Amino acid sequence: MVFKAIQDKFKAKSGYKYLEDELKKSRPVIDKKGISCIACIVDMDKFGNAEAFQSLRQQMGLQPNAVHVMGYKRGQDKYGMFSIPFCTDKDLGWNGSVENGDFSEFSGREYDVLINYFVEDRLLLKLMSTKINARIRVGLKEADSDMNDLIFDCRLGDFETFQSELEKYLRILKEL
Repeated sequence: MVFKAIQDKFKAKSGYKYLEDELKKSRPVIDKKGISCIACIVDMDKFGNAEAFQSLRQQMGLQPNAVHVMGYKRGQDKYGMFSIPFCTDKDLGWNGSVENGDFSEFSGREYDVLINYFVEDRLLLKLMSTKINARIRVGLKEADSDMNDLIFDCRLGDFETFQSELEKYLRILKEL
Protein backbone atom coordinates (compact mmCIF):
# COMPACT_ATOMS: atom_id res chain seq x y z
CA MET A 1 0.00 0.00 0.00
CA VAL A 2 2.83 2.38 0.85
CA PHE A 3 4.59 1.46 -2.37
CA LYS A 4 1.43 2.30 -4.36
CA ALA A 5 1.22 5.78 -2.77
CA ILE A 6 4.88 6.48 -3.54
CA GLN A 7 4.43 5.20 -7.09
CA ASP A 8 1.40 7.49 -7.59
CA LYS A 9 3.40 10.51 -6.39
CA PHE A 10 6.21 9.75 -8.83
CA LYS A 11 3.69 9.27 -11.65
CA ALA A 12 2.20 12.66 -10.86
CA LYS A 13 5.64 14.27 -10.75
CA SER A 14 6.58 12.77 -14.12
CA GLY A 15 3.19 13.89 -15.46
CA TYR A 16 3.77 17.50 -14.38
CA LYS A 17 7.22 17.44 -15.97
CA TYR A 18 5.75 16.12 -19.24
CA LEU A 19 2.99 18.77 -19.13
CA GLU A 20 5.50 21.56 -18.56
CA ASP A 21 7.58 20.41 -21.55
CA GLU A 22 4.51 20.09 -23.79
CA LEU A 23 3.22 23.57 -22.95
CA LYS A 24 6.60 25.08 -23.87
CA LYS A 25 6.47 23.55 -27.36
CA SER A 26 4.91 25.53 -30.17
CA ARG A 27 2.14 23.82 -32.07
CA PRO A 28 2.41 23.61 -35.85
CA VAL A 29 0.16 25.95 -37.84
CA ILE A 30 -2.27 24.05 -40.04
CA ASP A 31 -3.55 26.00 -43.02
CA LYS A 32 -7.04 24.54 -43.28
CA LYS A 33 -10.47 26.15 -43.06
CA GLY A 34 -13.79 24.86 -41.87
CA ILE A 35 -14.99 22.67 -39.05
CA SER A 36 -15.73 19.02 -39.66
CA CYS A 37 -14.72 17.34 -36.38
CA ILE A 38 -14.91 18.56 -32.77
CA ALA A 39 -13.39 17.01 -29.64
CA CYS A 40 -14.65 17.84 -26.14
CA ILE A 41 -12.92 17.09 -22.86
CA VAL A 42 -15.42 17.53 -20.03
CA ASP A 43 -15.03 17.49 -16.25
CA MET A 44 -18.05 15.31 -15.49
CA ASP A 45 -17.72 15.91 -11.74
CA LYS A 46 -18.49 19.62 -12.24
CA PHE A 47 -20.66 19.44 -15.39
CA GLY A 48 -22.87 16.38 -15.40
CA ASN A 49 -24.57 16.99 -18.75
CA ALA A 50 -21.75 16.03 -21.11
CA GLU A 51 -24.34 14.85 -23.65
CA ALA A 52 -25.18 18.54 -24.22
CA PHE A 53 -22.15 18.79 -26.52
CA GLN A 54 -23.98 16.70 -29.11
CA SER A 55 -26.18 19.76 -29.73
CA LEU A 56 -23.12 21.46 -31.29
CA ARG A 57 -23.43 19.04 -34.18
CA GLN A 58 -26.91 20.28 -35.06
CA GLN A 59 -26.13 23.93 -34.36
CA MET A 60 -23.08 23.96 -36.62
CA GLY A 61 -24.50 21.71 -39.32
CA LEU A 62 -21.97 18.89 -38.87
CA GLN A 63 -22.14 15.20 -39.76
CA PRO A 64 -23.73 12.80 -37.22
CA ASN A 65 -20.39 11.51 -35.90
CA ALA A 66 -18.53 14.84 -35.94
CA VAL A 67 -18.59 15.54 -32.18
CA HIS A 68 -16.53 13.29 -29.89
CA VAL A 69 -16.77 13.70 -26.11
CA MET A 70 -14.37 12.33 -23.50
CA GLY A 71 -15.13 12.78 -19.82
CA TYR A 72 -13.10 12.91 -16.64
CA LYS A 73 -14.15 11.78 -13.18
CA ARG A 74 -12.00 11.81 -10.06
CA GLY A 75 -13.12 8.37 -8.93
CA GLN A 76 -14.57 5.25 -10.47
CA ASP A 77 -18.23 5.18 -11.41
CA LYS A 78 -19.90 2.58 -9.18
CA TYR A 79 -22.95 2.14 -11.35
CA GLY A 80 -21.62 2.60 -14.90
CA MET A 81 -24.54 4.83 -15.87
CA PHE A 82 -22.66 7.20 -18.18
CA SER A 83 -22.95 6.95 -21.93
CA ILE A 84 -19.82 9.09 -22.31
CA PRO A 85 -16.44 7.32 -22.03
CA PHE A 86 -14.29 8.80 -19.29
CA CYS A 87 -10.90 8.66 -17.58
CA THR A 88 -10.15 8.69 -13.88
CA ASP A 89 -7.06 9.63 -11.90
CA LYS A 90 -6.15 5.93 -11.83
CA ASP A 91 -5.51 6.13 -15.60
CA LEU A 92 -2.42 8.32 -15.07
CA GLY A 93 0.66 6.48 -16.26
CA TRP A 94 4.37 7.22 -16.33
CA ASN A 95 5.78 10.24 -18.19
CA GLY A 96 2.38 11.85 -18.69
CA SER A 97 0.73 8.91 -20.40
CA VAL A 98 -3.00 8.27 -20.09
CA GLU A 99 -3.59 4.54 -19.86
CA ASN A 100 -7.20 4.23 -20.97
CA GLY A 101 -8.36 2.40 -24.10
CA ASP A 102 -11.21 4.84 -24.78
CA PHE A 103 -8.82 7.77 -24.53
CA SER A 104 -6.30 6.09 -26.84
CA GLU A 105 -8.98 5.84 -29.52
CA PHE A 106 -10.15 9.40 -28.80
CA SER A 107 -6.66 10.89 -29.04
CA GLY A 108 -5.78 8.96 -32.19
CA ARG A 109 -7.92 11.22 -34.39
CA GLU A 110 -7.30 14.70 -35.76
CA TYR A 111 -9.78 17.42 -34.82
CA ASP A 112 -10.52 20.90 -36.05
CA VAL A 113 -11.64 22.17 -32.63
CA LEU A 114 -10.83 20.96 -29.12
CA ILE A 115 -13.14 22.17 -26.36
CA ASN A 116 -11.55 22.07 -22.90
CA TYR A 117 -14.69 22.31 -20.77
CA PHE A 118 -13.18 22.34 -17.30
CA VAL A 119 -12.01 24.92 -14.79
CA GLU A 120 -10.22 22.96 -12.07
CA ASP A 121 -6.47 22.51 -12.17
CA ARG A 122 -6.38 18.73 -12.63
CA LEU A 123 -3.27 17.07 -14.01
CA LEU A 124 -5.12 14.39 -15.96
CA LEU A 125 -7.43 16.90 -17.66
CA LYS A 126 -4.46 18.97 -18.80
CA LEU A 127 -2.55 15.90 -19.99
CA MET A 128 -5.59 14.73 -21.94
CA SER A 129 -5.81 18.14 -23.59
CA THR A 130 -2.14 18.25 -24.61
CA LYS A 131 -2.39 14.84 -26.26
CA ILE A 132 -5.17 15.90 -28.66
CA ASN A 133 -4.19 17.04 -32.15
CA ALA A 134 -6.46 20.02 -32.91
CA ARG A 135 -6.16 23.23 -34.91
CA ILE A 136 -8.14 25.44 -32.51
CA ARG A 137 -8.35 24.99 -28.74
CA VAL A 138 -11.20 26.56 -26.81
CA GLY A 139 -11.59 26.82 -23.04
CA LEU A 140 -12.97 28.76 -20.12
CA LYS A 141 -11.41 31.74 -18.36
CA GLU A 142 -10.69 29.97 -15.06
CA ALA A 143 -8.67 27.24 -16.78
CA ASP A 144 -5.01 27.44 -17.79
CA SER A 145 -4.79 30.05 -20.55
CA ASP A 146 -1.60 28.49 -21.98
CA MET A 147 -3.63 25.53 -23.21
CA ASN A 148 -6.27 27.42 -25.19
CA ASP A 149 -6.40 29.69 -28.24
CA LEU A 150 -9.90 31.05 -27.50
CA ILE A 151 -10.97 31.70 -23.91
CA PHE A 152 -14.57 32.44 -22.95
CA ASP A 153 -15.58 34.25 -19.78
CA CYS A 154 -18.61 32.22 -18.76
CA ARG A 155 -19.43 29.84 -15.94
CA LEU A 156 -19.01 26.10 -16.36
CA GLY A 157 -22.73 25.48 -15.85
CA ASP A 158 -23.82 28.12 -18.41
CA PHE A 159 -23.59 25.92 -21.47
CA GLU A 160 -26.01 27.98 -23.59
CA THR A 161 -23.80 31.07 -23.33
CA PHE A 162 -20.70 29.01 -24.08
CA GLN A 163 -22.39 27.46 -27.12
CA SER A 164 -23.53 30.80 -28.55
CA GLU A 165 -20.11 32.42 -27.97
CA LEU A 166 -18.36 29.48 -29.61
CA GLU A 167 -20.52 29.72 -32.70
CA LYS A 168 -20.10 33.51 -32.85
CA TYR A 169 -16.30 33.39 -32.67
CA LEU A 170 -15.95 30.51 -35.12
CA ARG A 171 -18.02 32.56 -37.59
CA ILE A 172 -15.78 35.59 -36.97
CA LEU A 173 -12.73 33.43 -37.66
CA LYS A 174 -14.53 32.22 -40.80
CA GLU A 175 -14.36 28.61 -39.67
CA LEU A 176 -18.12 28.00 -40.01
